[in-house]
Amino acid sequence: MNKSVGRLVSVLYRKNQVYLDIALSAYNITASEVAFITALYRKDGINQELLSQTLNIDKAATAKAIKSLETKGYVYRTKNASDRRANMIFISEYARSQKRGIYKELGKWTDFLTRDIEADKVETMFEVLNRMVEHLEKGFLPVWDDDEI
Repeated sequence: MNKSVGRLVSVLYRKNQVYLDIALSAYNITASEVAFITALYRKDGINQELLSQTLNIDKAATAKAIKSLETKGYVYRTKNASDRRANMIFISEYARSQKRGIYKELGKWTDFLTRDIEADKVETMFEVLNRMVEHLEKGFLPVWDDDEI
């Protein structure tokens, strides 16, 4: 059994990207873009910079994804009335009409990964993964003595 969290998460991430690119092609969005769409489903009309911070994605990548989603008709941008330099991002009616299908594809992946695993173990897995994310969001970084490395 592999005990490297980093390696296992990396494998899951790469396979997730491949699956989502295929599954979401019917919706004309990519695995890279779906994080933005789902964040906007949860909080529509968000400042582009805050969207970057929320997703922990750099501003350049966010701008590129938003531009692509705008071209595809999923989002539109307006200038913030109080700060004309800031873009506010909104989902379109088209994006709203695709929401159920997009979430269905995301759910299929989770169902596939967790099939044949007891519900209590799946719940524990989510708790542990969320805890790991919380460590990162709090700025928790391990510190080792030189002789431990």
